[in-house]
Amino acid sequence: RRQSVSLLLCLCNLSVHTAMPATRRSPARERPSPSPQRRRSGVAKSAAAAPKQAAPSKLSLVDHVLLPLLLMVTTPTFCHITAWLTAQPEPTLSTLAAAAAAGPAALAADVLASTMPDAKAAVLLTAFSGLALLIYAIPGPVKFGPISDRGARPAYADNAMWHCVLFPLVFVLGAAAGLYPLSVLYDHFGATVGLLNFGGLAFCALLYAKGLSRLGLRPSGPDAGSSGKGLLFDYYWGTELYPQLGGVDVKRFVNCRISMTYWMLAGVSFAAASHSRHGRLDPGLVLCAASQFVYLVKFFYWEIGYMRSIDIITDRAGFYETWGCLVWVPSIYTLHTRSMVQLPSGLSWPAAGAIFAVGLLGVAFNFEADLQRQRFRETGGAALVWGRKPIAIEAEYHVTDPKSGKLARHTSLLLVSGWWGVARHAQYLFELTAAWSWGLLAGVGTHGALPLFYAAFLTVLLVHRAIRDEEKCSLKYGAAYAKYKAMVPYKIVPYVF
Repeated sequence: RRQSVSLLLCLCNLSVHTAMPATRRSPARERPSPSPQRRRSGVAKSAAAAPKQAAPSKLSLVDHVLLPLLLMVTTPTFCHITAWLTAQPEPTLSTLAAAAAAGPAALAADVLASTMPDAKAAVLLTAFSGLALLIYAIPGPVKFGPISDRGARPAYADNAMWHCVLFPLVFVLGAAAGLYPLSVLYDHFGATVGLLNFGGLAFCALLYAKGLSRLGLRPSGPDAGSSGKGLLFDYYWGTELYPQLGGVDVKRFVNCRISMTYWMLAGVSFAAASHSRHGRLDPGLVLCAASQFVYLVKFFYWEIGYMRSIDIITDRAGFYETWGCLVWVPSIYTLHTRSMVQLPSGLSWPAAGAIFAVGLLGVAFNFEADLQRQRFRETGGAALVWGRKPIAIEAEYHVTDPKSGKLARHTSLLLVSGWWGVARHAQYLFELTAAWSWGLLAGVGTHGALPLFYAAFLTVLLVHRAIRDEEKCSLKYGAAYAKYKAMVPYKIVPYVF
């Protein structure tokens, strides 16, 4: 569908990020390389590139008003609709079309009624957030993110694996003790989405005020302020890069400790809900939940790496980033598993097992790629990659010193070995392999195209993210990144794209 939310999201973000000064497209072009294997080992130095300054972009009615507004209207609505739809006996697009044809007003009333916040959802989210805060306070080795354009360098206590182990354990033990059914996340899903949506919109307003030093609040660092594109765009994009509240890093807590944790436990809860309704385990749902659980264990193991990714170091904490993690992720990233609760996948254990195996390979290779880069960075390029000394390019870049206001020179290493020598974003290929396997595990024959929405959305999102990341790296590293692109000519799929 041309007006699908995924397309609107990526069209909006493409225009927005193209307009933002920090992500101006570089004129550097890709050049073919004879073979990924015909390269010298060791560190190749690249001449320092003069820091580039992007010309300020003008206010655009389409890019900075209409598209963000359209996104902020359609995506919350879509989350409410899918919450209602997956509670129907046959959660398919045909059911939605029939309900809309029977009466849009009646459908809207049903959707609102099924997603209205209530006290039980408030208790659930309060307990969920409270437990996450307790685990967040566990001390751990301090790890750092990249230096921002204004000289800030965020620090994080590396305690993600404590969270990964303790939170699911407490969740399961609480259900075993009779405090709540294991299906609790599904049982209150509609009201939870409604509360997250309204609360998320209000929270983004608070972050907007904080980044602009309003309501008695102050930014947590130098990377804050208005974009100059108006109130609406500032609310959408955010006014602060690394906001903190009470010493808690907002991005890390929302994106990882709430969003990813909910997704991790949702499959377990939905499988329990399906079993209580049908009296048996659904192979598609169980293996989909298991695959996603493994994927998210990998995520928490790699959490510090995520805190150094483009999601964190470029995107400010506004509607796009923060509301998206609070509401869009619990609603859409669980869509395929949630749709199997009322209507089982219809897959046999052998068929589901084959799809599961392919998806698990995607998760494993995705983990390997992320781990290669993380260890390479943490050891200053000394860690072996596939048993060999890694190939690297030394790149120089400049950031503003927050004390002197002058440009300070820094160096970084670009990894050209392992999966990073096969394709510049090979990890996305493996992530998409897993995502499409999860959609297929829902049973396309029983559910139609609905469970594939997340995978289709993620495909467009990751291709767009790869483009954004390369624009950022070309601007930051100049000739060094152009050299990397010449040595590794493929973005995501070797010899294809």
